[in-house]
Amino acid sequence: MKIIFFGSSEFAVPVLEALKDREEVSLVVTQPDRKKGRSLKKDSTPVKKLAGKIGIEVFQPSDVNAKDSIERLKRVGADVFIVVSFGQILKKEVLDIPKISLNAHASLLPKYRGAAPINWAIANSEKETGVTIIRMNEKMDEGDIILKETVSIGADEDAVTLSGKLSRKGGEALLRAVDLIKKGAAGFEKQIESDATFAPKLKKEDGLIDWSWDAKKIYNRIRAFVPWPGCFTYWDKKVLKICGARPHAESKTAKPGTVLEVTKDGILVSVGKGAIIVDELQPESKRRMRAEEFIAGHKELTPGTILSA
Repeated sequence: MKIIFFGSSEFAVPVLEALKDREEVSLVVTQPDRKKGRSLKKDSTPVKKLAGKIGIEVFQPSDVNAKDSIERLKRVGADVFIVVSFGQILKKEVLDIPKISLNAHASLLPKYRGAAPINWAIANSEKETGVTIIRMNEKMDEGDIILKETVSIGADEDAVTLSGKLSRKGGEALLRAVDLIKKGAAGFEKQIESDATFAPKLKKEDGLIDWSWDAKKIYNRIRAFVPWPGCFTYWDKKVLKICGARPHAESKTAKPGTVLEVTKDGILVSVGKGAIIVDELQPESKRRMRAEEFIAGHKELTPGTILSA
């Protein structure tokens, strides 16, 4: 089967790697190069970089639904469109070009529809998530389900490691879905709307720590919001990123956000229930560092200091 693959982010890379060895990927469609970093140099998407290495033609429309883009896609004569973390919404006119358009979504649909399913599953203390392969329609993440694969979420797993697991699982699941379609054996199950939950796009303010939350909720959000937006607080009117931490069953009572202890092992902070030991931080405009190094350079951070939201 001739396939056009739509993808942009790192999450889509293992999926394309899985497909290229088993199927005919005739074209890769990805986002245009963007300016990145302080130097504002243009950089390609991870998917474009992989496509270049393996010799697949790349198409980078600023609007995949534009008339000239549609004509370009039609000329390929693809049987299947596969969409994974592409970054643009495909309208009906595009979805109707091939025999079928498939999407691999990083959740057990209809749970966690939306842009950030991995992050919100961790933030909400889920024990498992997965990958769902759907037949796409005009509504985001609402297409009929072809198959699902469940993946457990480790107690200390963060969004980066879970994303890697899910992207590899997504590649395997898509290959099975394509095989089912080839054999005419694919079943299509409608999603139950009453079971739907949502995973909205992350905003910078999602990373702001509210110290009145319990220790587990704060820990989950620190794991969930890496690499962006990251979790942060304010100290001395400056942003202080909390890069690494762990819950602690502290019985001392103090105002949430109060530093209780400062040792080489970390900074113990009071929260709404229990406490958090912060063991990795990044001060504003500085590099990330272990707590021991941070403490050595910030002697003014002492028990009784209050971190604020």
